[in-house]
Parts: sequence; C-alpha cells; structure tokens
Amino acid sequence: MKNNILIFFSLIIILIILVIIAGVYKFNYLSSLPSYDVDGNKIDEVENVLDYKNTTYRIDAEPVTLVDGFAEKEILSDSASMITTRYFGNEVRTDLNDDGREDVVFLLTQDAGGSGIFYYVVAALNTEAGWVGSEAFLLGDRIAPQTTEISREPNHNNVIVVNYADRAADEPMSTPPSIGKSVWLKLDVDSMTFGTVEKNFSGEANPDIMTLDMQTWTWINTRYNNDTELVPKQEKAFTLTFDGDGSVSATTDCNKMNGSYELDGNQISFGPMAMTRMFCADSQEQEFAAMLNEVQSFFFNGRGELILELKFDSGSAMFR
Repeated sequence: MKNNILIFFSLIIILIILVIIAGVYKFNYLSSLPSYDVDGNKIDEVENVLDYKNTTYRIDAEPVTLVDGFAEKEILSDSASMITTRYFGNEVRTDLNDDGREDVVFLLTQDAGGSGIFYYVVAALNTEAGWVGSEAFLLGDRIAPQTTEISREPNHNNVIVVNYADRAADEPMSTPPSIGKSVWLKLDVDSMTFGTVEKNFSGEANPDIMTLDMQTWTWINTRYNNDTELVPKQEKAFTLTFDGDGSVSATTDCNKMNGSYELDGNQISFGPMAMTRMFCADSQEQEFAAMLNEVQSFFFNGRGELILELKFDSGSAMFR
C-alpha cells in the first residue's frame, strides 16, 4: 500500500516537472522564434496583401471594390449576368502627388458577359490613411495593351504614358488590333481623375532636371526692355543644339553656325561662331548671331522653356 502511494506521488512530481519543462520550452524557446508571439503561441501566417488590389475605384462613376484584384456585381437584381472587373497589370510606380510615397498606376479590365472587354487605367495613391483609388480612364474595347511608363518628355511632371494597339475607325471589332497608339495621362490628385496631356505639352516641367544638352532648342522670340520684340519670320528655322563637350551648333533661316560655349553656374558665354556663306535676302541670321553675343546667363522655367538673358538686363530670348 505504501509502495503504491509512493509511486503515485512520484508520478505526480514527474508530471509537475514535465509541465515546468514544457512551460520553459514554450516561453523561452518558442517565443524566440519569428513565427511565435511573446507568450509562445504560434502566429498564423498571413500573406502580405497588395493593398491597391483591395481598394475601391470608380468606373463610369460607379464604385468598384476589388478583393485580391477581382470584383463581381450583378447587372440586375433578378439577372444571372454579372459585371466582372479584374486587375490586368502593366504597373508603373511613381510618386504622383509629391508626398514622398510610391504610388501605382495600372490597368483594369471589365466585361459584362458579352463580347466586349473594356480596358481602363486607374491610379492608387499610397497615403498615410491607406490606399486611395482613382476614377478609371477608358482606353477602349478589346484593345491590346503594350506598356505603361513614366513620360520622358522634359516638360512633363508625373505624366504617365500608356501604349497599346487598336483598330482603325472603319475596321470591325473582329479585326486584331494592329495600330499603335499612346495616351499621355496626368492625375488630378484633388478630383482623382485622369486628364489627357499633349506629348509636347509645355504646361509643367521640373527645371531642376533640365539641361542645355537635353534637346534641340527652337527660338521663339526675343523681348527687349525697351518694349520691342524680335520674332523669327520663318517658324522653327532658328535652333540651338548644345553638346556636353562645350560645342554648340545652330540653324538659321539661311546658313548653319558652329561654335563653342562656356558655363559658370548659370552664366553662359558664346565663342566666335563659324557660318556657311550662302546669301539669303531678308534673312534674320545676323540679328540672331548678334543676340547670341549679348547672352550672359540662362535658366529654365516651369513650362519647359530655355530663357537666355541678355547683358545689362536688356532683354531675354525664349527657346522651346
């Protein structure tokens, strides 16, 4: 009898020791593992959610809430037909509202069970309060998307280029898309709607990233401080092309010119210009060359234009 009692208490002591060991294991060892919490409980593994695929957008003024990039809605309450919206892709990531956060632009498709598949461009802003979806911009029905990218035009700021293939206006929808098209879009972050932008739009530019050798500059006009203005008679005839090695070339309404230039910050001076010797009546090339000799500084404005300032604050020349 005594032996049985001794065995019983021994088993209880062993059980208590095992419980203590298990507790130490759970709280000291398991809690040190990344998949367990501080109490040693296993954390359920959750996949990282791409939040912009779980955000509400507006298509034709109707809200569409994606769940893992997919949404489905009945066309009519008593109808079996569904409107299906899907994440398509062709993402481009950039800071659309200059808040230091990376936003995203991508394509959606939507179909109502018929033959049409409509492609849309949407944006999602990555805000402190979460992702905010935009109004969708319609590209077309049964097009063939190619690429989505950031515009490289020097006078574009936060402009997105969407490239795709479409059909000619007189071609049936059964014809495979074969005509390349591009649309330049800029998001209005206040209304969250896209607006189209001309490729050569000069409305906004970032002067901080502009350089003299980034493009060929076309002379638009020269305005003097005595209220006179010199405008080229022949449109787009006068140009300046700067090379990074300090050489510059120019075209005029008659001859071509070549020479050099020197920079010191935003100060610029042109060296002697060699010129071809063709004679042209009523040419303005001498006035153009004389103007270049008077240039002392330059800057770029917010419209993507190059402004050459003349000596003694006598005027300025605009190039675009």
